[in-house]
Amino acid sequence: MDDITLDQLDFATYCIGLVAERLNLPQSEVYDRLVATDTLNGYIIEAYDVLHTFGGNYLADDIIDFMKRREGRG
Repeated sequence: MDDITLDQLDFATYCIGLVAERLNLPQSEVYDRLVATDTLNGYIIEAYDVLHTFGGNYLADDIIDFMKRREGRG
């Protein structure tokens, strides 16, 4: 993977906050789950160009669904 840009880092931080709020979990736990399922780098960062154009509600739902499928729970 190429170097992560500041925009991608800011976006990833924003997404972690959205998911944490939606799931009512600490951001650190959400971060750990996103990393463990390769959702952070393999989806949020990789698909930044498309994902950053969507609204917060859609992003939260989409990321949660993606993560749960990776965890085998979706």
